[in-house]
Amino acid sequence: MSTHSQPDYAALASDIKRWARELGFAEAGISGVTLGQDEQHLQSWLKDGYHGEMEYMARHGNRRSRPDELEPGTQRVISVRMDYMPPGTQHAWDVLGDAEAGYVARYALGRDYHKLMRNRLQKLAERIRGSIGDFGYRAYVDSAPVLEKALARNAGLGWIGKHTVLINRQAGSYFFLGELYTNLPLPIDVAASAHCGTCRKCIDICPTQAIVGPYRLDARRCISYLTIELKGSIPEELRAPMGNRIFGCDDCQLICPWNKFAQDATEPDFAPRHSLDGAKLVELFGWSEAEFLQRTEGMAIRRTGYEGWLRNIAVALGNAPPSVEVLSALQARADHPSEIVREHVAWALTRQQAAASAA
Repeated sequence: MSTHSQPDYAALASDIKRWARELGFAEAGISGVTLGQDEQHLQSWLKDGYHGEMEYMARHGNRRSRPDELEPGTQRVISVRMDYMPPGTQHAWDVLGDAEAGYVARYALGRDYHKLMRNRLQKLAERIRGSIGDFGYRAYVDSAPVLEKALARNAGLGWIGKHTVLINRQAGSYFFLGELYTNLPLPIDVAASAHCGTCRKCIDICPTQAIVGPYRLDARRCISYLTIELKGSIPEELRAPMGNRIFGCDDCQLICPWNKFAQDATEPDFAPRHSLDGAKLVELFGWSEAEFLQRTEGMAIRRTGYEGWLRNIAVALGNAPPSVEVLSALQARADHPSEIVREHVAWALTRQQAAASAA
């Protein structure tokens, strides 16, 4: 296409979707920038305090729900998704059923997706530029206040389930999302319709009852929030329900009937590292800070920090069957320099001793 003539935007939209697939995305779609109802939903969620310590959620005001305020000149959003479930991964239910193993959310087993997807979105932008010349755009992957699920729904990539995760009819929900905000007046796709019906399996299975109603998640109770976002002490009443989940939680997705259609990841970098798809808690608890930093390099697990890592595993060890091995692992960390770690180790030791004496 010449940069001087008016581009054929319908043809360009079709090219963008093909280029996205060539770059490793499973699918791409295009939406407008109007998110009025979603803005109301967000404001009500914030008003209820469901964001917990994630103050940035409130701080960004309406820029999250108004793409043209976040990036002036934005007319359209190109949403992309990328499947993340690595083939050959140890089965999630098996790991959750093994109280001596640590459960890591399946999305976090391999390479951190943020940089990988942003690089691919940059390449997509370069292909568009190569076709029509310079244009305005900005790539986002969890890097700014973006209502990514609402935009993806409007782009036809799926509907927001009762657990607040995006579900695709052909691919379930095990995928990442990314966006290109652009000033190109591309044709808009048809928004996806919802297909949860009367099903409430995700609500019923949540270990901490964080899904307080359909489409309503109280992050303060969510294991993903507790193990990743929360920096302080995990509320005592939520520790036992956490079981052996040490980084994130997948229960609401694992139980979802639509995930029988889930697609394996095609990106080799998402394959599990260091056997984290089912490693033993005692072994993980033994990592030094240097080992933690070295082994989690380039991974999302880094986000919890070493102190958070030990805190989370201490809770899981407190929930593990009593054994000499578990007891000695906890005792070895009883005098840890971190007050947070010491507190959770003390709780776990009390649990272990109570369980041992009751046996």
